[in-house]
Amino acid sequence: MKFVVHAVLGLSVAIAAPAFAATTAPVAQSAAANPAHLKAVQDLLGAMQIEKVINGVAARSRYASEAQKQAVLAKLANVPPAEIYQRMAPALTRAISAETAIEMSRFYATPYGKQVIHKKYNSGAQLIMPGMTAAVAPEEKKERKRAAYVQASKELAEAEPAIEHEAFKLLQQINKEKR
Repeated sequence: MKFVVHAVLGLSVAIAAPAFAATTAPVAQSAAANPAHLKAVQDLLGAMQIEKVINGVAARSRYASEAQKQAVLAKLANVPPAEIYQRMAPALTRAISAETAIEMSRFYATPYGKQVIHKKYNSGAQLIMPGMTAAVAPEEKKERKRAAYVQASKELAEAEPAIEHEAFKLLQQINKEKR
């Protein structure tokens, strides 16, 4: 009897697996094929100044020599930021929804969002003493409570590893190119 149950379960999985695989592939293809989604992700990468992330990845990477590191950084300096956005966006459409890209682009265009980006790339060490709390501007409090922002911020935070990975892959491609 157990054999029959296992055989039936095995057949049901074998029959259902292609159906699940067929439903997931078009979703990934449709996200990459949607020009509005792609444009939204490109705009987000621009608002985030993602070229600075790639520079950070290049600076943290290990090289055989200092000369090789300088050569990679020089190649990277010759790549326009718009090209970086265009090359990274297709892969990131799987990790970042169009709604998140639009909402976070809107956020980064606000004065407070510009401060966040500036602090992200230009902040030094910060000293926080026990019992101290950071002063939160009223505009930040208001922004943090918006449901769309909360959801988009969470999704973007979850996409950070994918962004770093794609930045590393693009850095490798740029390094291999003749520039």
